Amino acid sequence: MADQKIDNLLNLAMDATPQERRKSGNLNVGYDPATRLWDVIIKYSGPESGLAGNGIQVVPLLGGYAVVTLPESEIDKYSHRAQVEFMEKPKRLYFELFQAKGASCIRTVQTGRDGLTGKGILIGIVDSGVDYYHTDFRNADGSSRILRLWDQSIPGKPPQGYVTGTEYTKEEIDEALALGENQGRRLVPSGDYSGHGTSVLGIAAGNGRASDGVNQGVAYESDLIVVKMGIPRENSFPRTTELIQGIDYLVRQSLSLGRPIAINISFGNNYGSHEPYN
Repeated sequence: MADQKIDNLLNLAMDATPQERRKSGNLNVGYDPATRLWDVIIKYSGPESGLAGNGIQVVPLLGGYAVVTLPESEIDKYSHRAQVEFMEKPKRLYFELFQAKGASCIRTVQTGRDGLTGKGILIGIVDSGVDYYHTDFRNADGSSRILRLWDQSIPGKPPQGYVTGTEYTKEEIDEALALGENQGRRLVPSGDYSGHGTSVLGIAAGNGRASDGVNQGVAYESDLIVVKMGIPRENSFPRTTELIQGIDYLVRQSLSLGRPIAINISFGNNYGSHEPYN
């Protein structure tokens, strides 16, 4: 009968053959075949002094947990110690991006019959700006994927029809990129000081060049239009007046270029009625 103080995966690993464990890709996680030692996590009660032993190394943690390294032959006996409440094998960790893309069916969309990559569409964000030097927002030749960047916080040259900020064109951004960061950021001084907008745009449309194509966003072949909202005010956040103008600007750019646009807005508020509907 399986030891009830040992988690199911570790019990399964103990019962499996070496070939089965290697083939599974998961059952051997935590086991070092060279030393024949396991790293396991235990929940224990009582003193730490009784946890170690001959050939057994223990790293006590807060909250009554510990990481124990011990021979495979000792696992069953160790679990029967009175102070050991539970034992489990380690699990392999992954970047959450991989699981999230799978759960949201993004991989299926990108690699399926239609192979949707965002080519031909616009991705627009109204956020904290963007690090336009980031390679995920640049083409293979080094030029920018950003067609327009309206920084509402830099006075000087607002887009036509608006009264605040400065609008930078793709040509200006490409010139800044060609100059290198020291001189380029003087020509186009827009930045993303919180990193929020850069992160959001990476999820929506990063092309993965910074990670050799591993961490691609959803619409990784799209063109980009970015609005950095105006100077933060009370509590370090901009206002809805800046947000609504940013949305208006993105829609107008889409109409002017005659191309469809998907707009991401990751700022919000909880104003308005919270009363339930009858």
